[in-house]
Amino acid sequence: MCLLFCDRMRFRMVNREENGAEGKTTEPVRFGWVTGVMIRCMLNIWGVILFLRLSWITSQAGILLTWVIILMSVLVTSISSLSVSAIATNGRVSSGGGYFMISRTLGPEMGGPIGMVFSFANALGCALNTVGFSESVRDLLVEYNAVMVDEINDVRIVGTITVTVLLLISLAGMEWESKTQVLFFLVLMVTFANYFVGTFIPATPQKQSKGFFGYRVEIFVENLLPDWRGSEGNFFQMFAIFFPSAIGILAGANISGDLKDPQTAIPKGTIMAIFSTTMSYLLISITAGACVLRDASGNLNDSLPVNYSGPCEGLGCKLGWNFTKCEQSQSCSFGLSNSFGPLITAGLFAASLSSALAFLVSAPKVFQCLCRDNIYPYIGFFGKGYGKNDEPLRAYILTYFIALAFILIAQLNVIAPLISNFFLCSYALINFSCFHASITNSPGWRPSFKYYSKWTALFGSIISVVLMFLLTWWAALITFGIILFLFGYVTYKKPEVNWGSSVQAGTYNMALSYSVSLSSVADHVKNFRPQCLVLTGPPNLRPALVDFVGSFTKNVSLMICGDILMDDDKSVISQRNTDKLVKWLNRRKVRSFYTPFKGDSLREGASHLLQAAGLGKMKPNTLVMGFKTNWQECSPSSVENYVNTIYDTFDSNYGVCILRMMDGLDITEELQCEGIRTVFQNKQGKKNIDVYWISDDGGLTLLVPYLLTRRKRWRRSKVRVFVIGQQQTKEDERTEMMVLLRRFRLDVHDVIVITDSERPPFSKNEHTRVFRDSIAGFRLREGQQAEGPAHQERTEGPWKISDKQMDAFRLKSERKVRLNEIIRRNSKHAALVLVSVPVPQGGCPSSLYMAWLDALSCGLHCPILLIRGNQQNVLTFYCQ
Repeated sequence: MCLLFCDRMRFRMVNREENGAEGKTTEPVRFGWVTGVMIRCMLNIWGVILFLRLSWITSQAGILLTWVIILMSVLVTSISSLSVSAIATNGRVSSGGGYFMISRTLGPEMGGPIGMVFSFANALGCALNTVGFSESVRDLLVEYNAVMVDEINDVRIVGTITVTVLLLISLAGMEWESKTQVLFFLVLMVTFANYFVGTFIPATPQKQSKGFFGYRVEIFVENLLPDWRGSEGNFFQMFAIFFPSAIGILAGANISGDLKDPQTAIPKGTIMAIFSTTMSYLLISITAGACVLRDASGNLNDSLPVNYSGPCEGLGCKLGWNFTKCEQSQSCSFGLSNSFGPLITAGLFAASLSSALAFLVSAPKVFQCLCRDNIYPYIGFFGKGYGKNDEPLRAYILTYFIALAFILIAQLNVIAPLISNFFLCSYALINFSCFHASITNSPGWRPSFKYYSKWTALFGSIISVVLMFLLTWWAALITFGIILFLFGYVTYKKPEVNWGSSVQAGTYNMALSYSVSLSSVADHVKNFRPQCLVLTGPPNLRPALVDFVGSFTKNVSLMICGDILMDDDKSVISQRNTDKLVKWLNRRKVRSFYTPFKGDSLREGASHLLQAAGLGKMKPNTLVMGFKTNWQECSPSSVENYVNTIYDTFDSNYGVCILRMMDGLDITEELQCEGIRTVFQNKQGKKNIDVYWISDDGGLTLLVPYLLTRRKRWRRSKVRVFVIGQQQTKEDERTEMMVLLRRFRLDVHDVIVITDSERPPFSKNEHTRVFRDSIAGFRLREGQQAEGPAHQERTEGPWKISDKQMDAFRLKSERKVRLNEIIRRNSKHAALVLVSVPVPQGGCPSSLYMAWLDALSCGLHCPILLIRGNQQNVLTFYCQ
């Protein structure tokens, strides 16, 4: 209730600001469903094809197939209009029309490409209708012997002048454009009334000489079936030429930002416009086919005398006219097949100019919305709006020049198939948007328009694509090529927009479905992959750790960045902080989840994350941590927590990875520098990846370097495996290990057998002294204390190392120092070193175990990974 009240108050405040007493804000012009949608769509559908090509199509295809062509076109546009209505009533529709609907439904990946294509198609529509108008003016000039240059150039001259005038009307604002459209509509109404009344008026000899005889059964029967002529004489060519006359259904939706109530106006106005224009097309084609012969000479001398008995062929002979000569020589100038001429010149002018003007307004409106979404670079300049209606004046100028370029082609039949493909592609995506939104079952898909079906939408999408290839296959390929190129660009750039698209809903459904189905599948060694829970804290503070794990998990397995917020940490779990860190991961191109978690300690938080992170089989099996470089200076309880976290991880049957770098992992002091690069973002060249496989852990120690070498940055690196062996059997052990690794299909460059690992470290070695000094502060000096105080100190400080424990683990400690000597000797130039993590020992204090880890990994300039699997086999050479 509070939210509803706040929204209502905010709405009232906005209205009060816009309609304030000071009158500083001017109300923009808003249109209803009649003037804004129905009339606009009708004028856009009644284009030049109706007046210049419908009679010619009827003569070629016959009345029956012409009706099929009309009904097929209407079927596609009707289904599309139902989809448009459903999308338009599923929430607020802003400016942008078809582009806005597709992009907000399917997302920017499909919305961006179709926005570009749809804007271009509308510019072509302006050119198409302007050329049609120019052709009719040219014909009048020819009739009155007033040709300016020649027939082609006259079309170009008239077209250029016309589109310039239309541009000036558009620049004057939507109010002037709307008044002009109403004027054109009234002219068309008078034209249609004049035409239909004229079909009932008896034909004069002048009209009969041009093939018009009024309603005759024999003419109707003659024109019922097709009579294909010329290279363009086939069904699909006729359909391609006619279809642009039905494409105006989005004219109202394209100015959705200028409508009073788009959700009501778009469905009602569009459907009414389709019904009205369909009836007019059907009636005009059947009346023309019932009244006019296919061929006529226009010569009054071709009338037959009453008792004429000479040669005469065709239906004209029965009607008293001999058009045989011009029919045989194919020189007839009149009739349906030739130049029946415009039905009424004023109607032609009104239809062509109104359609051209509507397209000239629609293209900039759509393009402006696309520009403001910042999906493509360098086009934002055209998104600026001016005036009370936020008119895209810059986009008007761009549309003008695009239309002008195609007007200079001056060929109506060349432009029509191109525009057909672009609009069919738009309709295909609109229908698919409706279908996809319906099948995702998203709770957000709640259109108030109920008269649609997801299956009819799918059919409309499929038939639109099929028609594209049947009409002009090369134009269809070009269209899809442009769409794929623009789609690829948006997919690569990944614009930061969130429109709640059906693609997001579909992705969720697929992820949920696959996760559930995966849960019922038993684990198999061949499908094992290291799914990592990485204790990064805020990921942007430890970029090296993030980059390293991302190197071998990207596109392969799960990665979760865990951030444990301690009680003394003032950070809080907030959506804003989470979104910020997720964006940082995306910018770094790391495919990972981010999961913050509150905990009293590292151990507690890690324990809960180990149990709760993930979903079904999509859950971590490996814990990755950074090495605790300050373990000697920090509080003993902190060291205890760190080591116990490692112990708990092994107890939970997880693998463990600990990454150490010479300069540490935390870059808190350098956080201001956003573009920090780590060594894992560089190409590693031909450096070695050295694996010290001290004990068998199931194969995780070998699998990680293999996954690394599959990456481009590590591809040239060579993997060397070091194993413990005896001097006497050194070569046999090396050969045996090489054979084993080949059977595991691991690309290992070399196997090196270490034979002197059991030898004690050099007593005077600096690192031996460093090891002793590192644990000096944790020693429990029992010999210097009485039994009581010594026992109490052991109880209160379990991390302290007693003399007895020191003696019990002396041999293991020496081996760690000795192994470090071997590593520094063999791997000082390696790109990465992997060493088996020591197995936790019962009774080993945390400080001593931490000293082992430190002794193993110190003194190296390259990154070192302490790693151990959970003894689960992750490699197999069996095809099972």
